[in-house]
Amino acid sequence: MILDVMNLEKCLTNVFLLTLAMLTTASGGFVGVNIGTDVSDLPAASNVVAILKAHQITHVRLYDADTHLLQALSNTSIEVIVGVTNEEVLRIGESPSAAAAWINKNVLAYVPSTNITAIAVGSEVLSTIPNVAPVLVPAMNSLHKALVAANLNFRVKVSTPHSMDIIPKPFPPSTATFNSSWNSTMVQLLQFLKNTNSSFMLNAYPYYGYTKGDGIFPIEYALFKPLPSVKQIVDPNTLFHYNSMFDAMVDAAYYSIDALDFSDIPVIVTETGWPSLGGSNEPDATVGNAETYNNNLIRRVLNDSGPPSQVNMPISAYIYELFNEDKRNGPISEKNWGIFYANGSAIYPLSLSTSGQINGTSASVFCVAKDGADSDKLQAGLNYACGQGGANCAAIQQGQPCYLPNNVKSHASFAFNDYYQKTHSTGGTCDFDGTATIITRDPSYGSCIYTGSSNSSGGGMSLAPTALGPSSPSKASSNMQMCSLQYLISVVGAFLALVML
Repeated sequence: MILDVMNLEKCLTNVFLLTLAMLTTASGGFVGVNIGTDVSDLPAASNVVAILKAHQITHVRLYDADTHLLQALSNTSIEVIVGVTNEEVLRIGESPSAAAAWINKNVLAYVPSTNITAIAVGSEVLSTIPNVAPVLVPAMNSLHKALVAANLNFRVKVSTPHSMDIIPKPFPPSTATFNSSWNSTMVQLLQFLKNTNSSFMLNAYPYYGYTKGDGIFPIEYALFKPLPSVKQIVDPNTLFHYNSMFDAMVDAAYYSIDALDFSDIPVIVTETGWPSLGGSNEPDATVGNAETYNNNLIRRVLNDSGPPSQVNMPISAYIYELFNEDKRNGPISEKNWGIFYANGSAIYPLSLSTSGQINGTSASVFCVAKDGADSDKLQAGLNYACGQGGANCAAIQQGQPCYLPNNVKSHASFAFNDYYQKTHSTGGTCDFDGTATIITRDPSYGSCIYTGSSNSSGGGMSLAPTALGPSSPSKASSNMQMCSLQYLISVVGAFLALVML
């Protein structure tokens, strides 16, 4: 009897995870963000997540399995791709036990509280470390088998991101094929993706397609801008019109997959973006072009259509990247792909619609004193904020709305926040010698209104909440969640009915 109950629980778990996967994949395209960590003043993991939550970013990709970020992402519902680093691929590919240990340490230790949905095995392995190619698919297989053993294979998918370099001639898309020297590996890889219902991960950069194209394509084509009739980009074989280089790149991947006799493998863009600053020999890396590209990318993805050859396959994409990675090697542009400064202020506005925008500040982010912070450091920070820092501290004076409770932590929180709201768009940080932290909950109380609060009548900026994905408090989202729950209940109910027969 005990064994039967255990088997039933195991089956119900599988039904739940399968249903969850079905619900997840049934949705349209989404915009996510890559989080690189080669940043000199990288915020604490909790502050990174606060930025994500403040702008309602629902999907992120990590380049490794950073413990602090994975812990901070728990109980947020943010969907997470974790990364196997290129340095780890060889060991995992040669040892199934190493793969199982990796899953135990970097996936099982965090799910279900952290919503890990995929594993990216390496990054552009075939292009950057070709000597590891023979063990790439074995590594993916071993990781998948470890997920199967943990009953997580329906929830967590395994794939590997590819550079556009593996498609030597991406235009016209209809004749695109993978580099033939990788055919054996690609056939194995595509068969794995097909068998496991996983996506083909592609890093697609129209910035490089344009800057390395010697003027073949107009910059409007790379930036999703409308093209005049005389400049229309048409595939001569299919007569498909391509309104953007991004669509052509994704279609080139679909045609390359088809050339190896595979189909129904969705392409997901794991990296795309545009740098906001470059050197003297990088004139197209500008804030204006970056703003144009990423705003148009968001609009393109959220129209829930695929490229011309796969119009019913919505494209999802991860913007590269959250922060400028100033520690990266290479040209100036390599350090300037971020959409946020490390202090959480936007480098340029990003807009989903006329009513939702990422601006230089956000009404959803507040800077307050940490619990348990040293009182002497808090006092020093309070003195700085109200003095040299230029914060308006009138509200914490005796007889004013924020004077009570009369303690250094409460007063410091108000002063820290006023300073941060006024300065973070020009580089001000929320640190104060490690005594401050960013939160998304409005700390206002009673008649004490914090700068930046939606109830503030002055002294701070009040802006519409930002969204790179669906807003969970909305009625539409609530209805979707209810429908999902009802569907899940019906599936489980039907399963139980079958068991009882």
